[in-house]
Amino acid sequence: MLLSELSIEIWTISPKGHSLSGRKRELRLEAVYGGGFAATRLRAMELITILNRCYRFRGFVYQHAHFSADKKSIEVAVRPRKGSAAVCSRCHLAAPGYDQLAERRFEFIPLWGFLVFLLYTMRRVDCRRCGVVAVEEVPWGDGKRTLTKAYMLFLARWARRLSWKETAEASRTSWDKVFDAVEHVVTWGLEHRTLGQIDTIGVDEIQYSKGHKYLTLVYQIDPGVTRLLWIGKERTIESFPGFFTTMGEEITSKIVFICSDMWEPT
Repeated sequence: MLLSELSIEIWTISPKGHSLSGRKRELRLEAVYGGGFAATRLRAMELITILNRCYRFRGFVYQHAHFSADKKSIEVAVRPRKGSAAVCSRCHLAAPGYDQLAERRFEFIPLWGFLVFLLYTMRRVDCRRCGVVAVEEVPWGDGKRTLTKAYMLFLARWARRLSWKETAEASRTSWDKVFDAVEHVVTWGLEHRTLGQIDTIGVDEIQYSKGHKYLTLVYQIDPGVTRLLWIGKERTIESFPGFFTTMGEEITSKIVFICSDMWEPT
């Protein structure tokens, strides 16, 4: 079972648990998991065991887990396994170490109503192939993003079932982070998928901020295939052609029907 699937099951059992007081949350957890799983008695080893089972990475070790000072989140320290080499973020190959940067916090999938962060001190490498000193590549992160890949996938999956606003509220995160997660997953999908024939697309809009701030969404809506194809900023005449540029003429020239539920573009 993937950790994102495990977290979905836990979150589904008590979808309103995020807003409970500390004692009510503890009682809910005791009722579901038994007294040993009460939030205030969560042992570091239990979380480390789950992470090692579902989200383990070669070359890295989960060192310890503890509650934050305000008791509102769980922090998991990660360190490189002894003797493991850092990987250059440019060429994706092992390279000699150079120095270390400040500790970074990577937001992980919430567990039992608590925010979870992976804490890791990033290394820099002296990559002779690239001829530069670069920050290492870590398997749970993507560049400068503060969300882990697992959390972005988790948010993107829930964003298919709920509105983005509801997903953000239920996960105790922001709308912007949900958008970032969906954009990451869509981009990854565009780079790795086989599109095939697209006959019909639907064009819609979604407001993401006050002051008439919108995104343009394009879906494939053929029989048996409904999927998000593209996200464009704003809902202007100038922005929509970006869909055709991204998808390419070979795909877009075969589109037969376009359905739109938008106000007249500005």
